Amino acid sequence: MGVISVPVAQLKTGEQICENVLTKKGNLLFEKGRFVTSREIEILRSFFVAHVSIESKNEAETTEETVQSTNEESSITETPFYEKYEAMFKLIKQVFTLARNGQTPPVLEIRTQLELLLQQIDQYNILTFSPKNMRMNEYLIHHSIMVSLTSYQLAKWHNFQQKDWMPIALAGLLHDIGNTKLDTTIFEKTTKLTPADIEEIRKHTVIGYQIIKNMPAINEGVKLAALQHHEREDGSGYPLALKGDKIHIYSKVLAIADIFHAMTNERQYRKVTSPYLVLEDLLKESFGKLDPALVQTFINRITSLHNGTLVRLNDNRIGEIVFSDRAYPTRPWISINGVIVNLMVERSLFIQEVIAKLN
Repeated sequence: MGVISVPVAQLKTGEQICENVLTKKGNLLFEKGRFVTSREIEILRSFFVAHVSIESKNEAETTEETVQSTNEESSITETPFYEKYEAMFKLIKQVFTLARNGQTPPVLEIRTQLELLLQQIDQYNILTFSPKNMRMNEYLIHHSIMVSLTSYQLAKWHNFQQKDWMPIALAGLLHDIGNTKLDTTIFEKTTKLTPADIEEIRKHTVIGYQIIKNMPAINEGVKLAALQHHEREDGSGYPLALKGDKIHIYSKVLAIADIFHAMTNERQYRKVTSPYLVLEDLLKESFGKLDPALVQTFINRITSLHNGTLVRLNDNRIGEIVFSDRAYPTRPWISINGVIVNLMVERSLFIQEVIAKLN
C-alpha cells in the first residue's frame, strides 16, 4: 500500500484521503485521514479540486483507472455559459484595446455577443460564479462582464420593463471603459491606494462618458451609467455629487452590482471579502447611499435562492444553509454535521465563502 494522486472524477466512496486537501485559495478543505463519502466528492467538485491523494490499491488497477479518468476528463466540454463567457471576454478585451487607442468600439458586435451570453443567464449564479483562470491584469474585463450580468438580473428581479434589460446589461459592460485610459501601474499596485491614486481613478467616470457619448445606437441611460455609477443618493458620490432622482436609474442598478463584484473579487491591493459580509455592507449603504428598494430586491433574491447551499464559515467549518429568515437574509441557519448554527445568535460567525448549491 502506498499513496497515489487520483482525479476527483475517479474517486470512490470509502477511500481514505492521505494528504490535506486545500482549496485554490489555500484554505484547508479536508484533513488527511478522512474517508470519502458522496458528500466529500460533491464538495471537492464544488471547489474545482482536480486531484487528491489516497491510499493506493493494486498498481496496475490504479494505472488503468487513472488513464481512463484522464480520458474522461479530456472529453468533458465546456458548458454553453462558459463558452459564451469566454467569447465575451475576448471581445471586451479587444473593445478596451480599441478604446485605449482612441478607436470606436463595435457596438453591434458587442450587442450580438451580449445577447448570446444572456441566453445562458440561467447558468449564472451571482454568489458562486468565479471566472476560470482569472488573472489580476484582466480583472477589469471580468469585472465588467460580471457587473453586466448581475445588473441584468437585478433589473429583471426588480420588474424593470423588458426594453431596459439589454441597455442595463450593455451599461454594465461599458461602465468602466474609462479605466482603459488610466495609467495601468495604479491597478498593479500591491499596496493600499494613496489619496492621489484614488483621485486619479475617479477620473474614469468622466473619461468613460466621453468615450461612449458619441457611440451610435446606445441610449442615454447607458452613457450616463458610465458617468454616474459612483454617485450616491445622499450626494456623497462622484464626479458631480448628484442626489436622489438626479441619478439615472441605470446608474443606481450598476452601483449595487459594481460594489458587490469589486468587494468579492481579489485585487492586488486587497483580499476578497465574504459575499455575505458585502451584502450586509450593501444593506447599511442602502440607508442614504444606495437605492434601498433595489438593494432589498438584490439581497432577497440572491439569498432566497440558496437554501441547500454549501458554505464555509469564518472559523473554517463547512455546513449547509437550511433556513433563511427573510428579515435577516445574510444570517441564515447553518447545519454543520447535523448541528444547527444560527448566525443571528452567533454574531462572531459569518459566511466566509459560498461553495455551491447542492440540491
